[in-house]
Amino acid sequence: MTVLVVGASGATGRQLVEQLLFQGNNVKAVVRNPEKLPESWKSNKCIEIISASLLDLSDIEMKELTYGCHSIASCLGHNLNWKGIYGHPRRLVTDAVRRLCNAIETNKPESTIKFVLMNTTGNQNRDLNESISFAQKCVIGLLRLLLPPHVDNEKAADYLRTQVGKDNKFIEWAAVRPDSLINNDKVTDYEIHPSPIRSAIFNSGKTSRINVGHFMANLINDGDLWNKWKGQMPVIYNKSQ
Repeated sequence: MTVLVVGASGATGRQLVEQLLFQGNNVKAVVRNPEKLPESWKSNKCIEIISASLLDLSDIEMKELTYGCHSIASCLGHNLNWKGIYGHPRRLVTDAVRRLCNAIETNKPESTIKFVLMNTTGNQNRDLNESISFAQKCVIGLLRLLLPPHVDNEKAADYLRTQVGKDNKFIEWAAVRPDSLINNDKVTDYEIHPSPIRSAIFNSGKTSRINVGHFMANLINDGDLWNKWKGQMPVIYNKSQ
């Protein structure tokens, strides 16, 4: 199975690639700067490293990029600096999701393609009418005004929900929502919920990046797990020790 990973050089994207390789997949990894990648990737015949800024690719190049891939995973995000937060492209994740999905539909694959998006617990699944406190609504409203990346995350998931939908002939999707991301060296026990079980603003949990990568890889490779969560926005937390 060939999996296309965009945002592969990011902190979570790297963990996803490692998990996919461990589970026996071939990976096409799109990265801006291949020089910073682990040396083990450069000598691994199961990885094709594609040095590119995704949104700079033409529609034809995007079509070629997605052709032959059984699954696509996006770990794209904005750099946590002034340019990354307030510079362009402000709709990095949303535009990437839209263009990748358009490329899949243009290819008209014989089997449906799995699309796994890394999202955030700060974003609600509006299909479930998730309730949040008035105080959290106020904070989220401020985030929408002050932090363009938050709006980008919302719109990316909404594109999958409302534009791709649950009856698309070519694409099935899931949007994985971790809480506050931390680094761990090993996969640990974690739990998955349909919706947040705690406030993402006032009582956030912890989710290790390696656990996110593990869960996303399992979604791609485990048919039963995929059937349970496709078309949904599962929330992942590290299990309390």
